[in-house]
Amino acid sequence: MKRVMCIPNYSEGRDLGKIDKIVECFRAKENVKLVDYQPDKDHNRLVVEVIGEPEAVIKAVVESVKVASEVIDMTKHEGAHPRMGAVDVVPFVPVTECTTEDCVGYAKEVGKAIGEMGIPVYLYEDAATTPERQNLAKVRKGQYEGFFEKIEQPEWKPDFGPQKMNAKSGATAVGARFHLIAFNVNLNTDKVEIADAIAKKIRHIGGGLRFVKAIGLPLEERGQVQVSMNLVNFEKTRIYQAIEMVKSEAKRYGVTVYGTELIGMIPLQALIDSAQYYMQIEEFKYDQVLETLLIAE
Repeated sequence: MKRVMCIPNYSEGRDLGKIDKIVECFRAKENVKLVDYQPDKDHNRLVVEVIGEPEAVIKAVVESVKVASEVIDMTKHEGAHPRMGAVDVVPFVPVTECTTEDCVGYAKEVGKAIGEMGIPVYLYEDAATTPERQNLAKVRKGQYEGFFEKIEQPEWKPDFGPQKMNAKSGATAVGARFHLIAFNVNLNTDKVEIADAIAKKIRHIGGGLRFVKAIGLPLEERGQVQVSMNLVNFEKTRIYQAIEMVKSEAKRYGVTVYGTELIGMIPLQALIDSAQYYMQIEEFKYDQVLETLLIAE
């Protein structure tokens, strides 16, 4: 059976009533499995993960965008995480009998539907229409507040929707990509400038790890800061490499790691890689994990 994963991110992580309305779009839907949803108060962001038959997933995602555009007002939004719209990003990831090319087609279909709602849409990663739009950070640069001027520039004409910022709903990025791991490292300090400095060192754009994107964020309710990371190719930059580099850089500031945080799903192989590294198991194999035999059955 052809199955695709979609991980839409919404700019609401505090109002449980609004969150429930958005998530309801994915509940009890035929050929759609709501895997998980995680609201974050500090980021003021909701991450939803669904897997299912492509057309069913597409229909549910479009429905959720309509709901989010009704309940979220970006003119009042505040949060630690970068964002440019009520529905900030909608990435499609291939799962079974599904290719990246298929996901590009799904991204375009959803992008067109969102554009018809009067929301500017940018295709990114493997769905990008220009090299400059492959990197989500470049697309989102300026965030919601800066997009009112940015969108008027010829090179930033949306792929779908009006070339005018939607004040209430902002703009949305829709894409196709390899499985991304959203992984955060929390530090035992409240100085966000330290997290910023570490993030700049470890991310690829700053000369760090090739497949890591990172920013420093405050966690005000905890009195801590966070190095928030996206590992865009866990097979080439492993989780343990990112953790160890954060630890190494943190020592320079007399700071230690308080804990780590996984947002959403993670491939089993990524955990096996880290277990092999930290436990120093020689020639550890995927099929040595008991549950993999049950999956095979």
